[in-house]
Parts: sequence; structure tokens; C-alpha cells
Amino acid sequence: MKQPLGVILAGGQARRMGGGDKGLLRLGGQTLLRHVIDRLEPQVAGLALNANGDAARFDAYGLPVLSDSINGFVGPLAGVLAGLDWAADQGAETIVTAAADTPFFPGDLVPQLLMAGEGMTHPLVLAATPDAERGLVRHPTFGLWPVALRDDLRAALSDGLRKVVMWTDRHEGRMASFPVTRFDPFFNVNTPDDLARAEALI
Repeated sequence: MKQPLGVILAGGQARRMGGGDKGLLRLGGQTLLRHVIDRLEPQVAGLALNANGDAARFDAYGLPVLSDSINGFVGPLAGVLAGLDWAADQGAETIVTAAADTPFFPGDLVPQLLMAGEGMTHPLVLAATPDAERGLVRHPTFGLWPVALRDDLRAALSDGLRKVVMWTDRHEGRMASFPVTRFDPFFNVNTPDDLARAEALI
């Protein structure tokens, strides 16, 4: 299989941070988005950013900016679809997504997702971490997605589907489990308190 393309999901509205772009918040002297780019870029064949509104605010990063093709902020699946459409134009078979507000995700995210998807006709895998009470907890913004299912996803979104795991379960999606050490590597910055915690971790 060809190396996947990467898509950073930054299309949310950041309500708990008071609005704006969470990815442009600063952490350890650089933006959250720069942390995510630096982790994901070495693992993929090319990189794009999913964001809505004026793309010029991301000019400094030199990435293609993909807006949702489904209107109304319908959630991360719209960003996944935008990424799949972009990847199809590049002749890619798969994309890997990462959230713009999650600065500590694993440096081996892509190889582990690819390994978990081996043998699948259409590799579809979500990252997961173990939880003592809930078992494996999936992280729906971190996944391996097949370009071949983009029209199925478009139809599902048009029919009102919004929950990532409902769609991945429909296609027998798998999980790639990542260890939790001092903290969950998929810890994301949703609130000012989270940003303070991230500063302490960094």
C-alpha cells in the first residue's frame, strides 16, 4: 500500500475556548498546529489542513487548506470527507487524520494504524487507548480512512449521520491500541485549563 496522505482536522468551532482557532493557540513557544504538523508530517506522503472560513490565516504553514463540502459544521466526518476528496485528486489510496488540538499524539501513529488495517480491502482504523472502566476508548479524529469509501461517507453525511464510530462500525472498522504512560497521548486542548495542563506536560 502507498504511504497515506495526512489531514489535520481544524474545522471545529472551539466553543469551550471562547471560539476561534484552537490550533493557533500557543504552547511551549509555538502554536498547537505547529506541534501537530511536526509530529504528523514525517509519517505521511503529504499534508493538508481541514479548516473553514478564510484560509489566509493559515498561510504561514504552507499547507493546502480544505474546507468542508458539507455545510453547517457537521463534525469531524465532514473534514474526513474533504480530506478523502483531496486525496482522490492526488491519486492516493488512504489518508490519516489528526486533530489540530492534540499536540502529544504518538510518533508512530501512522505505522500502527497501517499495521492494524493489514488485510482489509478498504483499510479503516481508529486509534484507541485502554481505560480501566471502559475498555478500549476510540479517538475518532485519529484514523486511517480509505479513499474508496468517500462516496459512501458523502451519502451517509447527506442522510444525517454524524457520529464517526457509527460509520466506521458500519464498515467493520478496526482499532489500533496505543499505550497510556504518564498521560493519554490523545489528550486534547478543549479549555483554558487543558492548555495550562499541556504547558505543564511540555
